[in-house]
Amino acid sequence: MSKASVLVLGSGTSHGVPMIGCRCCVCTSEDPRNQRARPCILLELPHGNVLVDTPPELRLQCIRFGVDRVDAVLYTHAHADHLFGLDDIRRFNELQGGAMPIYAEPEVLDTIRRAFSYVFMPTQAAGGKPQLLLHPLNGSLPLCGAQVEPLRVYHGDLPILAFRVGGFAYVTDVSHIPPDTEQRLQGLQWLFLDAVRYEPHPTHYHLEQAIEVVRRLQPKRAAFVHLSHDYDHVSTNALLPEGIELAYDGMRVELSL
Repeated sequence: MSKASVLVLGSGTSHGVPMIGCRCCVCTSEDPRNQRARPCILLELPHGNVLVDTPPELRLQCIRFGVDRVDAVLYTHAHADHLFGLDDIRRFNELQGGAMPIYAEPEVLDTIRRAFSYVFMPTQAAGGKPQLLLHPLNGSLPLCGAQVEPLRVYHGDLPILAFRVGGFAYVTDVSHIPPDTEQRLQGLQWLFLDAVRYEPHPTHYHLEQAIEVVRRLQPKRAAFVHLSHDYDHVSTNALLPEGIELAYDGMRVELSL
């Protein structure tokens, strides 16, 4: 069975942690696991690296964790904390000498064309901009030696995507998982799941809901992502059920394909 890994580039919420103007014990913590960039993971697959989302800190995340190659980008949805680092892809165009394949649902591709309209317009020769190849994502596809399966979940009323690759699934920004998707999330080695805060939230799972989803799906291991400053890494982990932990920036887990 082929092996691959997942690198967490960002485990935080749309605000990130530390949050602007906050002096709480988590935002001022010296534990690097309490410093959470906006949400992003890198799938390190047998024949290349696939980025899931491009948050605003993408350049800094890649520098911090030594990411020097990206072969494709997948998008869960088009909110700013998942999209607005797209321009940083141009550095990978330079490093790799070619355009970057981008895979997303048609509505997300439309947002990319609007939000980054300069990318698709003729510009002067020296105008730096990313080179992108936009592909509508309508079903499972092979990428870099693995099969990537997009799965429907809901972020409030907004339909977005989760992704399963082998024994790993990434389910961020979620408040509802339909029954057919829950069936596709059985038998996981690792589940990365949204758990934004302790109190209920209209468009995200809160901690109690996320724990209940893990109990239903029964992955071997689970890590919570999209984390606010509610959570101190060490003290929260001490309270979580066995087999569940908080993700952190720089966390790497192995997965089977």
